[in-house]
Amino acid sequence: MLLNSYSFLLVFLPTVVILYWLVPRGYPRLVFLIVASLVFYGLWDWRFIPLLLATTLTDWVAGRYLAKSEAEGASRRRKLILAAAVTVNLAFLGYFKYRGFFVEQFDGILQLLGAGEPLPALKLLLPIGISFYTFAGISYAVDMYRGQYRPAKSVIHYLAWVTLFPYILAGPIIRYGHVGEQLEQARQRLTWALVGSGLFFLAMGAAKKILVADMMAPYVNELFSHHAHLGLWSGWAAALGYTLQLYFDFSGYSDMAVGVALLIGLRFPQNFDSPYKAINPSDFWRRWHMTLSGWLRDYLFIPLGGSRGSTWLTVRNLMITFLLGGLWHGPAWTYVFWGLLWGLYQSVHVVARKYGLTPTWVWLNRILTFLGAVVAFVFFRASSLRAAKDVLESMAGLQGVSGEDILPVAPLLGAFVVGGLLWVNLLPNTWEIQPRPKLRYALVLGILLAASLLALSKPSPFLYVQF
Repeated sequence: MLLNSYSFLLVFLPTVVILYWLVPRGYPRLVFLIVASLVFYGLWDWRFIPLLLATTLTDWVAGRYLAKSEAEGASRRRKLILAAAVTVNLAFLGYFKYRGFFVEQFDGILQLLGAGEPLPALKLLLPIGISFYTFAGISYAVDMYRGQYRPAKSVIHYLAWVTLFPYILAGPIIRYGHVGEQLEQARQRLTWALVGSGLFFLAMGAAKKILVADMMAPYVNELFSHHAHLGLWSGWAAALGYTLQLYFDFSGYSDMAVGVALLIGLRFPQNFDSPYKAINPSDFWRRWHMTLSGWLRDYLFIPLGGSRGSTWLTVRNLMITFLLGGLWHGPAWTYVFWGLLWGLYQSVHVVARKYGLTPTWVWLNRILTFLGAVVAFVFFRASSLRAAKDVLESMAGLQGVSGEDILPVAPLLGAFVVGGLLWVNLLPNTWEIQPRPKLRYALVLGILLAASLLALSKPSPFLYVQF
């Protein structure tokens, strides 16, 4: 089941919200939330519910022991428990998400060495949401080890957090510290303020996804599928089109998740803050997928040493962080190159800033940062490094101006690109808008929701569901 489907918006969500507030507050309400979330997850693929429960309960047990051993001062045991919890999480993630990729690379090396028959192909079905709940579980174990938050009051509170249906499929990465206290002090009733805020975020997210991202998707897909035949204009249309499609798709999902959470009395953190208005690569990652960038900073970059050492150590830490951040998105060389490219951007910015070489004009910094993001997202979208190379060559004018066969598609996408660029550069983001209980706001939200539902003939999965 998808958040942008009739079954969710017209059946599942209203039913769950109504029953949630009717069930008595406390453990009964949390148990109902867990059951509803598992039903939601199981409707996608019920076979992976045991895996979800096994990994999350491992982190729950580890967190309990870490909190207890902290009181006893058993530092060595605490390190062993943390290492075991992180290892279990990464083992499950590595087996289901990366085993096939590494087997394929190993087989390629063997074939180059003339080592006989190829290894049998290994295709594993990726458990939906595994990247998100794995990172959430690791954050919980590390936070308990650091003593940053107190542990979940009970396994019921813990499971209610991990399985929350608004974000379990595609994020954002919600840490226990974000919602744990809210679950333990659950609201007694649904207020009109919560309903209004929830519907506002839900409507804005649905409009971004259905009315913008999904409308752009066919044209973007058509151009990238003909990557070898793109020209200058169609190459830029493809790259800019996907850069905007991805933003409206994922920020749309994040807004919908925030809206759904508000309807059950929970407040999620912001995940996008006008990233295409960023003035440098660091600023971009403070604005783009903020829950992931915060996770990478707190649990990878800072433990590696962060920026506490020399400039070159900072560069090393940035490259490692973004390399692993790219690989987190998927087992493909395109994601590896995407991560390395962002690591390079960050490193160049660090060095340039140290020596006073960064431009002083804000408008130039914004343009350079945006163009860097466009180039990087070509690797993120391309089906292979060869496809990315073709698109980049077309953007550089090395494949002619008009391209072949697909020129009619480019102008159609161009209209969306122009509108999208104006939107992301001139308009406030969802979190900057303060809706008021007035008729005009209600009419706008009603029109957006109605238009989104009318356009929802065939639900299109959110792009980040695949991760």
